[in-house]
Amino acid sequence: MQPLADLDVLDAPAPVSSAPDARGADAPRVTAARAGTNGRSVYIETYGCQMNVADSELVASILGADGYALAEREEDADVVLINTCAIREKAEDRVRGRLTHIRARKEKSQPGLQIGVLGCMAERLRSKLLEQERLVDLVVGPDAYRDLPRLLAESRDTGQAAVNVQLSREETYADLAPVRYDSNGVSAFVSIMRGCDNMCAFCVVPFTRGRERSRPVTSILSEVGQLVDAGYKEVTVLGQNVNSYRVDADGHAVDFAELLYRISLLSPELRIRYSTSHPKDCSDALLHVHAERPTVCDFIHLPVQHGNSDVLKRMRRTYTREHYLGLIERARAIVPGLAFSTDLIAGFCGETDAEHADTLSLMEAVRYDHAFTFAYSERPDTFAARKYADDVPEAVKKARLQEIIALQAEHSLASHRARVGTAQVVLVEGPSKRSDAQLRGRTDTNHMVVFDRPAGLAKGDYAVVRVDDCSSATLLGTFVRPTTLAEGVRAPVAA
Repeated sequence: MQPLADLDVLDAPAPVSSAPDARGADAPRVTAARAGTNGRSVYIETYGCQMNVADSELVASILGADGYALAEREEDADVVLINTCAIREKAEDRVRGRLTHIRARKEKSQPGLQIGVLGCMAERLRSKLLEQERLVDLVVGPDAYRDLPRLLAESRDTGQAAVNVQLSREETYADLAPVRYDSNGVSAFVSIMRGCDNMCAFCVVPFTRGRERSRPVTSILSEVGQLVDAGYKEVTVLGQNVNSYRVDADGHAVDFAELLYRISLLSPELRIRYSTSHPKDCSDALLHVHAERPTVCDFIHLPVQHGNSDVLKRMRRTYTREHYLGLIERARAIVPGLAFSTDLIAGFCGETDAEHADTLSLMEAVRYDHAFTFAYSERPDTFAARKYADDVPEAVKKARLQEIIALQAEHSLASHRARVGTAQVVLVEGPSKRSDAQLRGRTDTNHMVVFDRPAGLAKGDYAVVRVDDCSSATLLGTFVRPTTLAEGVRAPVAA
């Protein structure tokens, strides 16, 4: 799953290793205020991937239905819930620091405060958090959010810790309407499946989120339709591996390509993105949906993790370097102009200098628009932790990571410069961070542009801009539907 990030990639690129931290696994999203009816309020702080954000929206829905208000500040809340990420040790350290801070305030000035941990850290760290460090009052796993009202009441009434970390083979929360409390009113996340069956050697997700299960087609289409009716102009459909989505509907199997096609029929004004794709399941049928449906964005987050086939085998990624490069070549032939981002890990168990060089050469072959890059961090209970020695010295990991970062910075800058002088369709997301006199919008290929605000253009509108340089654009025109320039939007235009 792609870490959260502001992909302001038409600005001069910063070191890519810090990109996820811009608003990523180590930076929280927090609750926005919302009224309640039971006299109690909850503050939700979310770390990690987009799936965690979607989960927090479900939690807000469940607790809102039970009468809880949403507090905008933790100081105003009766309940503080931290939705956690266990992908990297740094993310766990950040969460534990926050819990220590909140617990100290509880002990000093707010004895009735309830503190809870949700999500991916719940099962693995429940004993430490509850018994050894006594930082929290409840621990709730990602399949037990419906039980939150009962657990909160039980903990409050008894003064004892409440726990439910049971994983489910059926739960998809398909009947719940998420509360879009951290939304810009333009873009929204829609979860289509939960869990993961891939068992990559380095990844803890199958242990924290359980087995893979897909949500019914009708409930997904209904949720997206409601978003369209509410004025949203972009959805990102989410799953640990969306490409393996599959359900039986209408008397036959619906795979991800068909689901995406059906979503694209709901509105000609709705852009569609998705995350995350596993290379082993990225089909030609899916690529043809990109080519045939103009509202399906020409951007794919396709994590490769490494450029060497032997390392990929140790990672249990189930594809080779050659397979991945063949997929990229085929995708660009079917969808000209397709943009890619990826995940890259430096210093995985046993990685040699030559294997690391293969990652750099694969980057040169693909030339990603953006990359989320990490030094390998061993996670307990994973296959790698059980079977391999974490034997690459930290200094070597960091040095190799810096080489990856530097090369990706070159590729990102080249990608930005290649778009100078082209016309791009952008969806306006709001004012620029630089000035209210400017607007920012994201292109079909997920590049952010900034341009002067004209009269009458507002958040949620589509516009055509000419990219002037790596940090600005000029408005060429406005229109209602992203399909208006379905063909030729990347062609050079007159100055």
